[in-house]
Amino acid sequence: MVRASRALMSIVEEQAADERAWVGSGIQHRNLAPASLVEQAIQRGEGALSSTGALVFQTGQYTGRSPEDKFIVREPSVETEIDWGKVNRPFDPARFDALLDRVMAHLEDREVWIQDAFGGTDPAHRLPIRVVCERAYHALFARQLFVKASPDELAEHSPEFTIIAAPDFHAIPERDGTRSEVFILLNFARRIVLIGGTLYAGEIKKSVFSILNTLLPGRGVLPMHCSTNVGQAGDVALFFGLSGTGKTTLSADPTRGLIGDDEHGWSDDGVFNFEGGCYAKCIRLDPKSEPEIFAAIKFGTVLENVILDPSSREADYADASLTENTRAAYPIEFIANHVPSGRAGHPKHVVFLTCDAFGVLPPLSRLTPEQAMYHFLSGYTAKVAGTERGLGAEPSAVFSTCFGAPFMTLPPRRYADLLGQKLREHQAGAWLLNTGWTGGGFGQGQRISLPHTRALVDAIMNNRLAGVDYRVDPIFGLESPTSCPGVPGKILDPRAAWADPATYDTQAHKLAARFIENFQKFAGVDPAIAAAGPQGVDQ
Repeated sequence: MVRASRALMSIVEEQAADERAWVGSGIQHRNLAPASLVEQAIQRGEGALSSTGALVFQTGQYTGRSPEDKFIVREPSVETEIDWGKVNRPFDPARFDALLDRVMAHLEDREVWIQDAFGGTDPAHRLPIRVVCERAYHALFARQLFVKASPDELAEHSPEFTIIAAPDFHAIPERDGTRSEVFILLNFARRIVLIGGTLYAGEIKKSVFSILNTLLPGRGVLPMHCSTNVGQAGDVALFFGLSGTGKTTLSADPTRGLIGDDEHGWSDDGVFNFEGGCYAKCIRLDPKSEPEIFAAIKFGTVLENVILDPSSREADYADASLTENTRAAYPIEFIANHVPSGRAGHPKHVVFLTCDAFGVLPPLSRLTPEQAMYHFLSGYTAKVAGTERGLGAEPSAVFSTCFGAPFMTLPPRRYADLLGQKLREHQAGAWLLNTGWTGGGFGQGQRISLPHTRALVDAIMNNRLAGVDYRVDPIFGLESPTSCPGVPGKILDPRAAWADPATYDTQAHKLAARFIENFQKFAGVDPAIAAAGPQGVDQ
């Protein structure tokens, strides 16, 4: 196993151009182009081509992230920085080293695929990374999702972190100290992420996000789980939200330039994408309502767990027999109106997306700065079935701090303070947009239609709500417009959309009580922020 450990060090810590070889006995493939990776994946039986040329593969048992199997190695460099707890679980350094040796021994004689890239489009803040895989399609995923290095940059590439994806290695919890056969281990001292036991490619993507969430706040950069686009006048909009709330769909607007669909940083110079691609949910994908995403599914795109017709090879996006969490990974240049630089100025609008499974929040609310901070810290939404292991057939109402708690490694106040500072400095407007249910909760009401949601977003971006009347919700204290072009008035008033207003009141009070209970963990926050949520609700 010593030889295997040295093999890893030659990849992780190599600095000189003449030290770029894997010293194991297996075949290595470095920085192959998408065509070669697709060809090798098919030859190896990893996937198949769809009728549009996308590479389709199945992730087997694990069709979503495994958050309970993610750990951070507890060592001096991060001991006092990490917000240790249920999300950021500690892992013993000695056990990490032992597991690392076993994984590298597993890879020693195997074919491996290596991709060098960056996390971040801003040269001042980007992170050089290396992804080492034992599956060709994982290399293609990394190639399409991360920021590509130019030929000159590849010649000088010196990774600061290496992500090792070994899905065919399964941990033994009693021996390795993991929770299950799956493990996602971040080691900041050794600059390594170790992933095993799962084929789900999203673990690779989100591990880099977790690294950036740890490193960037210390540089005054706010890492954000949001999509971003920009209008012709340079007006930048941010869309915060968890998976399934509409980040990718709403940012893919043909009238605005797409900066990115999921992860960004907000620096002193403006916003920048962490990625070079998009990772869109494609369950029930409709070419009429989401034409940009539909057109991006072509040769070079990776489709996860999408079912193909055996004869025509056409994708059946309505088929959720494997999972609701079907995905399409493609480079951002597959979106016609993308912003090539992946950067833009400071935001004019900040939109928090929530999928309210109770059907009581207004479709749109204008937020004061204090309300913006309250809802950023609360991060209320409903997780959509299939996004993670352990979710049932129905959405589960949760509070995910910063609209991305599973990926935030530092105490929430670090991110919230940065957001508040930037909102005030750049005078950005803030909104709460509900993409969930109306006229009743899940199973009784209806999901707010995408055309109505798009009309609300369009009104925000084009300043069509400045002169309309607003009503104040007596339970949540939220200001909601009473009219909006293209949206029925009944939709805008959630209580009026219910057949029985008394039932609405009961459900609204229950949800408000949950907000109050959840916010108790933020003791010591500015009293003005604490007072910006529901008050005096019977629990």
